[in-house]
This record gives sequence, structure tokens and C-alpha cells, in this order.
Amino acid sequence: MKNVSDVKDCFGCGVCATACPKTTISIKLNKNGFYEPQVDESRCIDCAICRNVCSFINLGLSLENPETVSYASWSNDDNIRQQASSGGVGFEIGRYLIGKGYKACGVRYNIEKRRAEHYIADNIKDYKASIGSKYIQSYTFEGFKAINLKEKYLVTGTPCQIDSFRRYVRKFRKEDNFVLVDFFCHGVPSMWMWYNYLHINQPKVDGLRSVTWRNKRTGWHDSWAMNLQGKTKEVYSLMSKDDLFYRLFLGGWCMNPACVKNCKFKYRASSADIRIGDLWGNTYKDDEKGVSAAIAFTEKGNQILRELEYCTLRPHPFEVVAEGQMKQNAGNALLYPVIKALLNQSQRHSQSTWDLLTKVQFYLSIPSILKYKIKQILGK
Repeated sequence: MKNVSDVKDCFGCGVCATACPKTTISIKLNKNGFYEPQVDESRCIDCAICRNVCSFINLGLSLENPETVSYASWSNDDNIRQQASSGGVGFEIGRYLIGKGYKACGVRYNIEKRRAEHYIADNIKDYKASIGSKYIQSYTFEGFKAINLKEKYLVTGTPCQIDSFRRYVRKFRKEDNFVLVDFFCHGVPSMWMWYNYLHINQPKVDGLRSVTWRNKRTGWHDSWAMNLQGKTKEVYSLMSKDDLFYRLFLGGWCMNPACVKNCKFKYRASSADIRIGDLWGNTYKDDEKGVSAAIAFTEKGNQILRELEYCTLRPHPFEVVAEGQMKQNAGNALLYPVIKALLNQSQRHSQSTWDLLTKVQFYLSIPSILKYKIKQILGK
């Protein structure tokens, strides 16, 4: 096999389609609501480039023996820090590199197409659309395909997207033109779940104008919020108040199978120059403005972090910076097969349906909870 036509339930990074010299690969949602490649076999020239750049097929990481220099960080611009999910260091990396003549490939949310998508920004104003986390799988093809390998770019994405992208630019000997940034990643939920969430909540606002996943209205430590903003109305829903999106996403109800079975990028495993995320844990537990973890895995990445003009850096051991981050892949809920059957492109369910399933899930989980508690007691 010299193309990716046999690849199913993959990471969905889209780099295979980007690298294909004949544009024979398209990236579409599969039956479970996750992006994966579809190949036009009649146009394939058997170059195998798509397989060479695929992080799902190729074992190991594309960045070997990385160094690790870890920092707590935050933007000195209070407005940026407030808008960002954590401390705003991701935006400050972009601000710095755009000022150095780079273009930036980040992720924004497209209201009309109901998706997160990669796009190119060559100025600070346009790059601001990338601020904040988007906890759905991003569509990469159009953004990645617009990249000119002869120019200099910052590219930000999930760890699997960045691992494949490094393989891609290395294949064409253009690695030096790129600064690659990933983040601590939980995984991605089905787009069918996202469409269902919009189906329930979008009618509550008068014309959806913006979507944000992490709003600090109640502080950074309680910022797991969904905010759907209309012209004069909004939906503001917190995970701490049982928001449906976070219940399904963090509860393992609708995760990409590859995130559960095949992810090789947890904790300090990365192919990026820089990894960013929330710096959870005891060190900054009283900070409500937001603090970013920033880890350099290459000398290039460390130099960029140290030169950020509008950012505060404080060095810490990796264990402090990565405290609270996942060391193992997320699992699936007991009702995962049922949820998988319910979630498809055509079906839309009410809030009461999900509430009922949550109660059933809880009662099914009681034996496991009791077993865990007994082990705790016996251990003491």
C-alpha cells in the first residue's frame, strides 16, 4: 500500500492531504464524526509521501532526544491574559515571531461552518482570532495547504498534528523555516457531539456571533466554561455547574478512538519546539488571572521563549510546570457504545436525553467507585 486509503480512525491531522503532490486526498468527517483521509485512487501516483508524513502510521516521535527547559509564563498585557485560556504565552509567541517576519498558522472558530480551523495570519490583529482553547478537532487542510514552505511560519496545533507536520517539512528539507508549538492535549470529541450541543444551545441566543471554551469570568480555576454569544443574549455554562459539553468531553463519552488507543504524546512526549498549557497545581493555586506552562524541547524553542518582549517567565522543574497534566490516555465511559450509536450526523437529542444517560452512567459506575474506595481503605 503506497497511500493512506487503508487508514481509518486515525488522528485526523490532515497532513497527508497537505503533503500530497497531486491533491488526491481529501479530509472529511467519518461516520463517527472525526476527520480522516479519503483517497481518489485513480489519481494516486504511488509516491508514498502521505504515508511517510503520517504520525499515526509511523511509530515513535519525529523529534528525538529533546531537551527540556520549563517555565511558568504569562502575558504582561492584561487584556491578552484575560482573553487567553491560561496565561497567554501562546499569543505572545505569535506576536514575537510575526514581528520577526514570520507568518502564523493558528486555529480560529468559524461560526458559519461550525468548526475550528487552521488559518494563516501575517499581522497581530488577524492572529488574535487564535486566542483561547478550542476543544474540538480542527480542520487543518486549507490552512496547512496555504503555507509556502519557502517562507517562515509559526505553526500551532495538537501534538499529533505537529508531529506529522514536522515529518512533512523535514521531508522537503524546510524544517529550519518553522517554529512548531503544541499543547498538553486531552484528546478530541466527536463533531457530532458538538453539533448536538449547538442544536440544544444555539436557539437560546439571538444569532450566534462568537464561541469561547474557556472564559475567566469566574476566575482562571473555574474557567471551564462554554460561552455562546449572540447579539443581545448568551449561553454561559460552567463545567462546575454540569455543563453538557464538558460532561461529555471530559467524561470520555465521545472521544476519538485514536486518542484513547494510539496517542503517544502525553506529558513530556512532544515533537514541538515548544509545548504550552495551563500550569495547574499548588505553585499558582491562588492565581486567578491565569498562568501558562511553557516547555522548550529545542534550543530554538528556548531562545524564542527567553526573547519574548511582552511576557514574564519563571523557571521551574518540569514536574512543577506539568503538575496536573495527563500522563496516560483518556479512557471511555461505560456507556461509550451507546453514546457512539446515538451520535451521528442526522440525529439530534434533547438535554433531557443526555441527563437521563448521565444518571444511568452514574448507577453503572457505583460498583467501580465502591471497589476503588475499598482499596483506599485497605491501603490505609
